[in-house]
Amino acid sequence: MRVGLFVTCLVDMMRPGVGFAALELLEGAGYQVVVPASQTCCGQPGYNSGERGSAHALAVKVLEEFEHCDYVVSPSGSCAGMIRTHYPDLFQGEPALLSRIQRLCAKTFELTDFLVNIARISSVPGSFSGAVTYHDSCSGLRELGVKSQPRQLLAKVRGLTLKEMSASTTCCGFGGTFALKMDEISARMTDDKCISIQASGADAVVLGDLGCMLNIEGRLRRRGDYRTQVLHVAEVLAGVDREPER
Repeated sequence: MRVGLFVTCLVDMMRPGVGFAALELLEGAGYQVVVPASQTCCGQPGYNSGERGSAHALAVKVLEEFEHCDYVVSPSGSCAGMIRTHYPDLFQGEPALLSRIQRLCAKTFELTDFLVNIARISSVPGSFSGAVTYHDSCSGLRELGVKSQPRQLLAKVRGLTLKEMSASTTCCGFGGTFALKMDEISARMTDDKCISIQASGADAVVLGDLGCMLNIEGRLRRRGDYRTQVLHVAEVLAGVDREPER
């Protein structure tokens, strides 16, 4: 079975290690992984800003790059959610393309959802000496129903203890362009999230969306917290630790 790995533009530019961790997990589950070199963005920034033309063009590009795969997997709830939830809206009135898009949507999964419900993996290679808390990113949670899946997988990580934070499902304040348009509100929301993370007593906060990850890590560091690691769930499952930057 061939799995197309949609790396995401943020992972490619900011944290390529997340993509390599996802690749390791998928190959470890026994899949042949295809990573189209021409892939870029899913089109979500344009779609959320009302630029339907650019979002449509990128959706067609993603379709042509990945429709030959048996599954499409992304280490991002927001990008997988864009494809599964919003792509069909872009192709109303185009029945031939819509049919192809719907087939793509049906086989597109967020990484932890795929590992739990499709690959049904029984173990993970990672280990972590300490406690983590998990932040439920909005798109993965609300568009794809990703909540128990990452926790089921984290329970398989040797040495790891999960400490749930208060309000784990509350938005971190990123929201794509929301953080730019409503910066003061966004900063307050991120402060609230940082307080919850720190109150949990965990050594690291783990999550499944790089936008939220960068937002939370940046705010923690500006608040003077250089102790708490901020890790993508793929990094933890694959056994890739990152020390907080000073």
